[in-house]
Amino acid sequence: QQSRKAGGWRFAAGGIGAAAALGASFTAVTAFAAEAKVDYKQVSQAVKKILDEDNYDDGSIGPVLVRLAWHASGTYDTTTKTGGSDGATMRFAPEINHGGNAGLDKAQKWLEGIKAKHPEVSYADLWILAGIVAIEEMGGPTIPFRSGRTDSTDATTPGDDAPTPDGRLPD
Repeated sequence: QQSRKAGGWRFAAGGIGAAAALGASFTAVTAFAAEAKVDYKQVSQAVKKILDEDNYDDGSIGPVLVRLAWHASGTYDTTTKTGGSDGATMRFAPEINHGGNAGLDKAQKWLEGIKAKHPEVSYADLWILAGIVAIEEMGGPTIPFRSGRTDSTDATTPGDDAPTPDGRLPD
């Protein structure tokens, strides 16, 4: 949950707990960045630059980026070890068309410019990092981030990174 306060967004305790589940630290990023050849600090700066969007909602795309990260992550099933943010399968139908994902295609489109400038970052890492940056920039806590998520190549990939069934997001 979030509320608008003078000077930025503030998150209620329940929202922070869910948000904290999204990542690992920028210290960890440094260790992974050399291996992945992704400058996550530059990617984070690029996300910060697009947060203000006068023609969207209240003037910020921050909340919808948090929602994108949550919807990408929230489909993980511990029993089957499927779903979740790895694979970034929400890029494909039918998953992007699930009722709960309505409007998230806009968030994905806002991040396309960043992806084009940083093609080495996976969509899966970009979405999670964008959610983390948005939370921090809206006055939330510093959230750790760990890179290493990969992207599925299509919507029909069987196995762990196949698109998830509709209705898997928890209430």
